[in-house]
Amino acid sequence: MGSTYYSLHYHVVFSTKERRPWIQPEWRPRLHEYLGGTVCGLGGVAEAVGGVEDHVHLLLSLKTTDAPAEVVRELKKASSVWAAETHERWFAWQEGYAIFTASWTHVRVLHGYIAGQETHHRKTVFMDELRRLFDKNGVQYDPAHLV
Repeated sequence: MGSTYYSLHYHVVFSTKERRPWIQPEWRPRLHEYLGGTVCGLGGVAEAVGGVEDHVHLLLSLKTTDAPAEVVRELKKASSVWAAETHERWFAWQEGYAIFTASWTHVRVLHGYIAGQETHHRKTVFMDELRRLFDKNGVQYDPAHLV
């Protein structure tokens, strides 16, 4: 049997430049659809896409030959051009991103978490959320870089 079997899931988070509230409710669903379509065009599967006015969360399934950094770079590049051309002239994503591996056993929970972003952010600010994700995933970080 010469097949390759895999289950590679990534939770990706990135924000707008300077965390500006550019992603308006009127076009947010189209941005999420565009992000999902771009992931598909890059050969992956966007299992969930969600977010609020200043950041997005994606749950991606990638192939073993995909380099997550390249997928995220292309995703941010294409979506920033699309958003700037169609909705917000000055739109840009902040440099960098957060990415975490996700076990298949946590995919269902992540679906719910990403779908509930608007409700979640009524009581939790983005930076607190990001710190919690870093802590939960054992990521070392310099708090000075989270301003």
